[in-house]
Amino acid sequence: MQQRGSDRLNVHRDDEMKHELGDRLRAERTSRAEEWRDPEPSAEDDPELARGPVPPRGDASTREAEDEAFRFELARHLRRTVYPARRRELLRVLQEENAPDPLIEAVRGLPPTDTYANVQAVAEALGHGPRR
Repeated sequence: MQQRGSDRLNVHRDDEMKHELGDRLRAERTSRAEEWRDPEPSAEDDPELARGPVPPRGDASTREAEDEAFRFELARHLRRTVYPARRRELLRVLQEENAPDPLIEAVRGLPPTDTYANVQAVAEALGHGPRR
């Protein structure tokens, strides 16, 4: 049996959904006859969410949230088996894992001869360690 990537829907419903979505993608607009089914457009005063969740207010908490998000992204793209590692190994793994460019650029700024024991050590060397 071939694995299809989604076990929730059967093959027929999956193909039906592709067909429904295909019309909308080709038209670059809604393809429904009933306007009430269309999603409402965003309002002018809606918060900007294109760059992720809105950070909490306040300088200290915003910085902590940014540092936590950075550490999460770093840990998400670096495997545990890479440690202990130097900058070259970290960059290799980040590129293999298709990490975001800003993350790769940050790691590129690390000293080439230093060895890092874990993600926490890398984050601290980059200035994104936890606040105490």
